[in-house]
Amino acid sequence: MKLKDKVCIVTGAASGIGNAIAHRYAAEGGKVAIADLNIDAAEKAASDIREKFSVEAMALAMDVTSEEQVNDGVAKVVDAWGTVDVLVSNAGIQIVNPIEEFAFADWKKMLAIHLDGAFLTSKAVIPHMYRQKSGSIIFMGSVHSKEASPLKSAYVTAKHGLLGLSRVIAKEGGKKGVRTNVICPGFVKTPLVDKQIPEQAKELGISEEEVVSKVMLGQTVDTEFTTVEDIAEVALFFAAFETNALTGQSLIASHGWCME
Repeated sequence: MKLKDKVCIVTGAASGIGNAIAHRYAAEGGKVAIADLNIDAAEKAASDIREKFSVEAMALAMDVTSEEQVNDGVAKVVDAWGTVDVLVSNAGIQIVNPIEEFAFADWKKMLAIHLDGAFLTSKAVIPHMYRQKSGSIIFMGSVHSKEASPLKSAYVTAKHGLLGLSRVIAKEGGKKGVRTNVICPGFVKTPLVDKQIPEQAKELGISEEEVVSKVMLGQTVDTEFTTVEDIAEVALFFAAFETNALTGQSLIASHGWCME
């Protein structure tokens, strides 16, 4: 098992991509903390993992924009399991609007969840990783870490920012055994993406079918959505990689939408 007894925290893991990553880590023997705003859903996800994989799993009520909640959640994990080996900063939301109509409050909310959340969770786990001279931090970026799309000014800004934060942590943590990398998915069929389809149809004045076929999947090689299982495999690859040969990097999984 690639993550046997490794202590893993995954934010936004009660559903969607985060949940798939948590399940993949548990299948490889990891102890998994499900951190989420929705504690009831997190408790259910942790219970499902314990039942399915016979590994330890816990739920954490965590707003990743709250330093207190982040620090308390990490402390609970360390109290229970002794350390943190893997962090996946996955929690995120989407708000779409043209920039001239983008509310400043929404801009700040988007950057807080994506960037402040990545910063605060990293800051909380890094001392434990430094102490044991090993650890993997994984940020959930996007093809929008590399590209831009209309209506997504805050999202694109935040996802670009994660690349910079990852590279700094890689530079600071390398000699202390800590790696950090960014996963850049294309469109993954999750509730977050489902919500965008009617919103973008309205803003762009096209049908929902055209949003999917042209806006979301039009530049892929096969007009297929990326799956949560695809992204979970990338997350496992980064978490289980054993040396600093792979740090400060980003990996795109987008059915060829973005290539580099």
